[in-house]
Amino acid sequence: MNPRFFCPDGLLPDSDMPLPLSVAHHAERVLRLAVGDPVVLFDGLGGECEARLLAFGKQPFARLGPRLSIERESTLQITLVQALASGDKMDWIVQKAVELGVAAVQPVAAERSVLKLSGDRAVKRVAHWQQIAVAACEQSGRNRVPAVGEILPLAKYLACPFDGARLILAPGAEGALARKTPPSGPLAILIGPEGGWSPAELALATRAGCAPLALGPRVLRTETAGLAALAAIQTVWGDFSGDVYV
Repeated sequence: MNPRFFCPDGLLPDSDMPLPLSVAHHAERVLRLAVGDPVVLFDGLGGECEARLLAFGKQPFARLGPRLSIERESTLQITLVQALASGDKMDWIVQKAVELGVAAVQPVAAERSVLKLSGDRAVKRVAHWQQIAVAACEQSGRNRVPAVGEILPLAKYLACPFDGARLILAPGAEGALARKTPPSGPLAILIGPEGGWSPAELALATRAGCAPLALGPRVLRTETAGLAALAAIQTVWGDFSGDVYV
């Protein structure tokens, strides 16, 4: 696969288009690409353009071909609702969740979250996670960038309308994935923090219509649980199932 770059300001198919300076810098300085090298550009609106680098310097250009209607999105519309995790765990979770096909990532603040963010720090961290989502799309071939939502308290998230089914991961819960009804619309999967959901949070989620889900008899770390759940869901209901690829 040729190197892929996200151009958020849009593409100009079948033309010579100025490249964003950040894209040109990454192509030339990080990947060591040269004039004439092939690349793929996408703008998040669907599809992509094959292109060749024409110039670097103060005004970098690329020559674009037609927009190709290529999509690599999941057959499921999944939102990962992830309780804040400490260190670089959230970076890892966002990156891998995008690779696994989520449509959106919604960070939530839980009672037992070690990481506490508010104000400018929260805004900057969400922007950082959004860039991680962009990079994961560039790497994985996706042409639509999942949105990373602003950090919400769990109660506020649960009060928001959601036109679909919601599952909450809870060790020891009854209700294996294979015995659940496949979603007919959007699906949200809620993952707790390092210390797990509190009893009050589980009760609140149940009242909000979240169905409990367990992934086997073992207790998974927060950075493992969501990714394991996504892989399992894609295998049972989604595009890992063999219905699309043979």
